Amino acid sequence: MRRHGIILALLLCPVRAADPPGDVEFLRDVEYGRAGGEALKLNLAIPKAAKGRLPAIVVIHGGGWAHGDRSLHDDLTWRLAKEGYVSATIGYRFCPKHLFPAQVEDAKCAVRFLRANAERFRIDPDRIGAVGFSAGAHLAMMLGTMDPADGLDGSGGSPGFPSKVQAVVSFFGPTDLLMAPTEGARPIFEAFLGGPQAEKREECRRASPVGYVSKGDAPMLLFQGTNDPLVPHAHATRMADAMQAAGVPGRVELLVGLGHGWGGGELVRSATATSAFFAEHLKPLPR
Repeated sequence: MRRHGIILALLLCPVRAADPPGDVEFLRDVEYGRAGGEALKLNLAIPKAAKGRLPAIVVIHGGGWAHGDRSLHDDLTWRLAKEGYVSATIGYRFCPKHLFPAQVEDAKCAVRFLRANAERFRIDPDRIGAVGFSAGAHLAMMLGTMDPADGLDGSGGSPGFPSKVQAVVSFFGPTDLLMAPTEGARPIFEAFLGGPQAEKREECRRASPVGYVSKGDAPMLLFQGTNDPLVPHAHATRMADAMQAAGVPGRVELLVGLGHGWGGGELVRSATATSAFFAEHLKPLPR
Protein backbone atom coordinates (compact mmCIF):
# COMPACT_ATOMS: atom_id res chain seq x y z
CA MET A 1 0.00 0.00 0.00
CA ARG A 2 2.98 2.34 0.36
CA ARG A 3 3.24 2.51 -3.43
CA HIS A 4 -0.45 3.24 -3.75
CA GLY A 5 -0.04 6.21 -1.42
CA ILE A 6 2.32 7.87 -3.86
CA ILE A 7 -0.35 8.40 -6.48
CA LEU A 8 -2.99 9.19 -3.88
CA ALA A 9 -0.86 12.21 -3.07
CA LEU A 10 -0.57 13.09 -6.74
CA LEU A 11 -4.11 12.74 -7.97
CA LEU A 12 -6.30 13.57 -5.01
CA CYS A 13 -6.41 16.96 -3.35
CA PRO A 14 -3.23 16.88 -1.26
CA VAL A 15 -3.37 17.56 2.46
CA ARG A 16 -0.49 19.25 4.20
CA ALA A 17 1.00 16.63 6.51
CA ALA A 18 2.38 17.72 9.86
CA ASP A 19 5.69 15.97 10.40
CA PRO A 20 7.94 13.61 8.45
CA PRO A 21 8.33 10.02 9.65
CA GLY A 22 11.22 9.30 11.96
CA ASP A 23 13.21 7.39 9.36
CA VAL A 24 13.24 10.31 6.89
CA GLU A 25 15.48 13.36 7.10
CA PHE A 26 13.48 16.32 5.81
CA LEU A 27 14.90 19.68 4.80
CA ARG A 28 12.46 22.55 4.22
CA ASP A 29 12.97 25.71 2.21
CA VAL A 30 16.29 24.76 0.64
CA GLU A 31 17.23 27.54 -1.78
CA TYR A 32 18.23 26.00 -5.09
CA GLY A 33 18.64 29.20 -7.08
CA ARG A 34 17.59 32.79 -7.67
CA ALA A 35 15.85 34.17 -10.74
CA GLY A 36 13.64 37.09 -11.63
CA GLY A 37 14.25 38.64 -8.24
CA GLU A 38 12.90 35.57 -6.42
CA ALA A 39 14.48 32.87 -4.29
CA LEU A 40 13.77 29.41 -5.74
CA LYS A 41 13.19 26.78 -3.07
CA LEU A 42 12.58 23.08 -2.66
CA ASN A 43 11.81 20.67 0.16
CA LEU A 44 13.97 17.55 0.31
CA ALA A 45 13.42 14.09 1.82
CA ILE A 46 16.36 11.72 2.38
CA PRO A 47 16.14 8.16 3.74
CA LYS A 48 18.12 7.99 6.96
CA ALA A 49 19.00 4.30 6.90
CA ALA A 50 19.94 3.86 3.24
CA LYS A 51 23.63 3.50 2.41
CA GLY A 52 25.61 4.95 -0.48
CA ARG A 53 24.37 7.12 -3.33
CA LEU A 54 20.64 6.92 -3.99
CA PRO A 55 18.41 7.58 -7.01
CA ALA A 56 16.43 10.79 -6.78
CA ILE A 57 12.95 11.86 -7.92
CA VAL A 58 11.86 15.46 -8.48
CA VAL A 59 8.16 16.11 -7.79
CA ILE A 60 6.56 19.00 -9.69
CA HIS A 61 3.16 20.33 -8.66
CA GLY A 62 0.48 21.49 -11.06
CA GLY A 63 -1.63 24.62 -11.12
CA GLY A 64 -1.57 25.91 -14.67
CA TRP A 65 1.98 27.30 -14.20
CA ALA A 66 0.23 30.07 -12.23
CA HIS A 67 -0.24 28.78 -8.70
CA GLY A 68 0.39 25.82 -6.42
CA ASP A 69 2.47 24.95 -3.37
CA ARG A 70 5.40 22.56 -3.25
CA SER A 71 4.71 21.86 0.43
CA LEU A 72 1.44 20.14 -0.43
CA HIS A 73 3.57 17.28 -1.77
CA ASP A 74 5.83 16.96 1.26
CA ASP A 75 4.16 13.70 2.22
CA LEU A 76 4.74 12.37 -1.29
CA THR A 77 8.48 12.94 -0.90
CA TRP A 78 8.38 11.10 2.43
CA ARG A 79 6.73 8.10 0.76
CA LEU A 80 9.33 8.15 -1.98
CA ALA A 81 12.09 8.31 0.63
CA LYS A 82 10.64 5.19 2.23
CA GLU A 83 11.02 3.48 -1.15
CA GLY A 84 14.72 4.34 -1.23
CA TYR A 85 14.78 7.62 -3.16
CA VAL A 86 16.00 11.08 -2.30
CA SER A 87 13.01 13.19 -3.29
CA ALA A 88 12.52 16.92 -3.79
CA THR A 89 9.28 18.82 -4.24
CA ILE A 90 10.15 22.04 -6.03
CA GLY A 91 8.66 25.49 -6.28
CA TYR A 92 8.97 27.61 -9.40
CA ARG A 93 8.04 31.08 -10.63
CA PHE A 94 4.44 31.64 -11.65
CA CYS A 95 2.85 33.26 -14.64
CA PRO A 96 1.61 35.76 -15.64
CA LYS A 97 4.23 37.69 -13.64
CA HIS A 98 6.89 35.38 -15.04
CA LEU A 99 6.13 34.13 -18.54
CA PHE A 100 7.50 31.05 -20.28
CA PRO A 101 10.30 29.95 -20.22
CA ALA A 102 10.71 30.92 -16.54
CA GLN A 103 9.05 27.75 -15.25
CA VAL A 104 11.18 25.49 -17.47
CA GLU A 105 14.33 27.36 -16.46
CA ASP A 106 13.50 26.87 -12.78
CA ALA A 107 12.80 23.14 -13.11
CA LYS A 108 16.10 22.69 -14.93
CA CYS A 109 17.89 24.75 -12.27
CA ALA A 110 16.49 22.46 -9.55
CA VAL A 111 17.93 19.37 -11.25
CA ARG A 112 21.30 21.10 -11.71
CA PHE A 113 21.29 22.01 -8.02
CA LEU A 114 20.68 18.41 -6.98
CA ARG A 115 23.56 17.25 -9.15
CA ALA A 116 25.83 20.03 -7.88
CA ASN A 117 25.06 18.87 -4.33
CA ALA A 118 24.95 15.15 -5.03
CA GLU A 119 27.56 14.29 -2.41
CA ARG A 120 25.89 16.42 0.25
CA PHE A 121 22.47 14.83 -0.32
CA ARG A 122 23.76 11.30 -1.14
CA ILE A 123 22.33 11.39 -4.68
CA ASP A 124 23.49 9.30 -7.61
CA PRO A 125 23.64 12.06 -10.27
CA ASP A 126 23.15 9.51 -13.06
CA ARG A 127 19.81 8.29 -11.69
CA ILE A 128 17.38 11.19 -11.37
CA GLY A 129 13.71 11.01 -12.35
CA ALA A 130 10.82 13.47 -12.43
CA VAL A 131 7.11 13.06 -11.81
CA GLY A 132 4.49 15.75 -12.22
CA PHE A 133 0.88 16.33 -13.05
CA SER A 134 -0.84 18.76 -15.37
CA ALA A 135 1.50 21.78 -15.70
CA GLY A 136 4.01 19.96 -13.51
CA ALA A 137 3.88 16.98 -15.86
CA HIS A 138 4.66 19.31 -18.75
CA LEU A 139 7.78 20.50 -16.92
CA ALA A 140 8.77 16.93 -16.07
CA MET A 141 8.58 15.97 -19.76
CA MET A 142 10.69 18.99 -20.69
CA LEU A 143 13.32 17.72 -18.25
CA GLY A 144 13.27 14.33 -19.93
CA THR A 145 13.50 15.52 -23.54
CA MET A 146 15.59 18.70 -23.67
CA ASP A 147 19.29 18.48 -24.51
CA PRO A 148 21.94 21.12 -23.70
CA ALA A 149 21.77 22.54 -27.21
CA ASP A 150 18.04 23.21 -26.76
CA GLY A 151 18.72 25.98 -24.26
CA LEU A 152 16.16 27.41 -21.80
CA ASP A 153 18.64 26.90 -18.98
CA GLY A 154 18.34 30.37 -17.51
CA SER A 155 20.80 31.79 -15.02
CA GLY A 156 19.26 30.67 -11.73
CA GLY A 157 22.31 28.82 -10.49
CA SER A 158 24.49 25.68 -10.54
CA PRO A 159 25.91 26.27 -14.04
CA GLY A 160 27.88 23.51 -15.66
CA PHE A 161 25.72 20.62 -14.42
CA PRO A 162 23.27 18.70 -16.63
CA SER A 163 19.53 19.25 -16.18
CA LYS A 164 18.23 16.21 -18.05
CA VAL A 165 16.59 13.42 -16.04
CA GLN A 166 16.67 9.66 -16.65
CA ALA A 167 12.98 8.73 -16.21
CA VAL A 168 9.69 10.64 -16.36
CA VAL A 169 6.14 9.92 -15.24
CA SER A 170 3.49 12.34 -16.51
CA PHE A 171 -0.09 12.59 -15.28
CA PHE A 172 -2.28 14.41 -17.81
CA GLY A 173 0.42 16.82 -18.95
CA PRO A 174 0.23 18.81 -22.21
CA THR A 175 2.84 17.77 -24.76
CA ASP A 176 2.10 19.94 -27.82
CA LEU A 177 1.19 23.58 -27.25
CA LEU A 178 0.74 24.09 -30.98
CA MET A 179 -2.39 21.96 -30.73
CA ALA A 180 -5.63 23.97 -30.59
CA PRO A 181 -6.47 24.40 -26.89
CA THR A 182 -9.82 23.55 -25.36
CA GLU A 183 -11.99 26.40 -24.15
CA GLY A 184 -10.98 25.64 -20.58
CA ALA A 185 -7.28 25.53 -21.37
CA ARG A 186 -7.10 28.59 -23.62
CA PRO A 187 -6.78 31.24 -20.87
CA ILE A 188 -4.29 29.04 -18.99
CA PHE A 189 -2.03 28.70 -22.02
CA GLU A 190 -2.33 32.39 -22.88
CA ALA A 191 -1.27 33.40 -19.37
CA PHE A 192 1.69 31.01 -19.60
CA LEU A 193 2.85 32.10 -23.05
CA GLY A 194 1.99 35.79 -22.82
CA GLY A 195 -0.73 35.95 -25.46
CA PRO A 196 -3.01 34.02 -27.84
CA GLN A 197 -1.65 30.97 -29.58
CA ALA A 198 -1.93 32.63 -33.00
CA GLU A 199 0.45 35.37 -31.84
CA LYS A 200 2.81 33.08 -29.93
CA ARG A 201 3.56 30.29 -32.38
CA GLU A 202 7.29 30.29 -31.70
CA GLU A 203 6.74 30.22 -27.95
CA CYS A 204 4.29 27.35 -28.40
CA ARG A 205 6.88 25.42 -30.35
CA ARG A 206 9.64 26.02 -27.82
CA ALA A 207 7.31 25.09 -24.95
CA SER A 208 6.24 21.73 -26.44
CA PRO A 209 7.99 18.62 -25.04
CA VAL A 210 6.97 16.61 -28.11
CA GLY A 211 9.18 18.78 -30.30
CA TYR A 212 12.34 17.88 -28.37
CA VAL A 213 12.00 14.09 -28.44
CA SER A 214 15.11 12.39 -29.80
CA LYS A 215 17.03 9.16 -29.46
CA GLY A 216 18.50 8.70 -26.01
CA ASP A 217 15.80 10.64 -24.16
CA ALA A 218 14.50 9.50 -20.80
CA PRO A 219 11.98 6.64 -20.79
CA MET A 220 8.53 8.10 -20.17
CA LEU A 221 5.26 6.80 -18.77
CA LEU A 222 2.23 8.96 -19.56
CA PHE A 223 -1.20 8.56 -17.96
CA GLN A 224 -4.03 10.40 -19.71
CA GLY A 225 -7.82 10.39 -19.43
CA THR A 226 -9.82 10.40 -22.67
CA ASN A 227 -12.42 12.78 -21.22
CA ASP A 228 -10.03 15.44 -19.97
CA PRO A 229 -11.52 18.94 -20.45
CA LEU A 230 -8.11 20.64 -20.32
CA VAL A 231 -5.66 18.22 -21.95
CA PRO A 232 -7.17 16.16 -24.81
CA HIS A 233 -5.76 12.66 -25.04
CA ALA A 234 -4.29 13.54 -28.45
CA HIS A 235 -1.47 15.18 -26.45
CA ALA A 236 -0.50 11.75 -25.13
CA THR A 237 -0.82 9.94 -28.44
CA ARG A 238 1.31 12.55 -30.20
CA MET A 239 3.99 11.96 -27.62
CA ALA A 240 3.69 8.22 -28.21
CA ASP A 241 4.20 8.77 -31.95
CA ALA A 242 7.27 10.92 -31.31
CA MET A 243 8.73 8.39 -28.87
CA GLN A 244 8.22 5.55 -31.33
CA ALA A 245 9.84 7.49 -34.17
CA ALA A 246 12.88 8.30 -32.02
CA GLY A 247 13.18 4.89 -30.38
CA VAL A 248 12.50 6.24 -26.86
CA PRO A 249 11.24 3.52 -24.49
CA GLY A 250 8.13 3.89 -22.40
CA ARG A 251 4.40 3.80 -22.86
CA VAL A 252 1.20 5.82 -22.87
CA GLU A 253 -1.83 4.64 -20.93
CA LEU A 254 -5.23 6.03 -21.91
CA LEU A 255 -7.89 5.86 -19.22
CA VAL A 256 -11.15 5.68 -21.16
CA GLY A 257 -13.83 8.08 -19.98
CA LEU A 258 -11.73 9.64 -17.23
CA GLY A 259 -10.82 13.30 -16.91
CA HIS A 260 -8.15 15.48 -15.32
CA GLY A 261 -7.48 13.01 -12.50
CA TRP A 262 -9.08 9.81 -11.21
CA GLY A 263 -9.53 7.54 -8.21
CA GLY A 264 -10.72 4.07 -7.28
CA GLY A 265 -9.24 1.01 -8.94
CA GLU A 266 -7.51 3.03 -11.65
CA LEU A 267 -5.75 5.00 -8.95
CA VAL A 268 -4.41 1.81 -7.39
CA ARG A 269 -3.28 0.48 -10.77
CA SER A 270 -1.58 3.78 -11.67
CA ALA A 271 0.25 3.72 -8.35
CA THR A 272 1.62 0.25 -8.92
CA ALA A 273 2.67 1.08 -12.49
CA THR A 274 4.42 4.28 -11.42
CA SER A 275 6.47 2.60 -8.70
CA ALA A 276 7.43 -0.23 -11.02
CA PHE A 277 8.45 2.19 -13.77
CA PHE A 278 10.76 4.22 -11.56
CA ALA A 279 12.23 1.06 -10.03
CA GLU A 280 12.93 -0.34 -13.49
CA HIS A 281 14.71 2.74 -14.77
CA LEU A 282 16.31 4.28 -11.67
CA LYS A 283 17.25 1.42 -9.37
CA PRO A 284 20.25 -0.81 -10.10
CA LEU A 285 19.69 -4.45 -10.90
CA PRO A 286 20.45 -6.93 -8.09
CA ARG A 287 23.91 -8.41 -8.17
